Amino acid sequence: MTDAVITETHPVLDLDHYVPGLLTFLANKLSRSASALYRKHFNVGINDWRIMSQLALDPWTTAARICAVIGIDKSVASRSLATLEKRGLVVARDEQRRRLMALTEPGRALHDQIIAVALEREKRLLACLADGERAQLVGLLLRLNDQLPEVNKKLDLPVRGRRA
Repeated sequence: MTDAVITETHPVLDLDHYVPGLLTFLANKLSRSASALYRKHFNVGINDWRIMSQLALDPWTTAARICAVIGIDKSVASRSLATLEKRGLVVARDEQRRRLMALTEPGRALHDQIIAVALEREKRLLACLADGERAQLVGLLLRLNDQLPEVNKKLDLPVRGRRA
């Protein structure tokens, strides 16, 4: 199995076997549908939900920590946290030159409503897998996540000129 096929003159990705593409396509489709559902029923988007779920796990944490764990850009987290705080779902406190965030009681209550939906969606997604396959998938995804530092190491590529 290869990740590229050769056309007459140029290699192109085989999108049925290119793992980064498959992961991205699945994640994008799941995120888009979850965001639409959460916005319609709970008035929060997918980034808001991701931040809320991280704060439920790790209250009184920093935006930088949230970004590192869930892999979102700092500006996205900042906007979302500001919106959540304005809505009274998140509270902040300053401690030793750090801004720490946590869910409020209304934020926790909303989290508890959304998590039921998120877990049902996960159940539906994984229904096509046997228990052993599910455990194997989770293990493989964790290994791939651990491999990201290697993937992101600097590549020795030629420097291209700037575009005008």
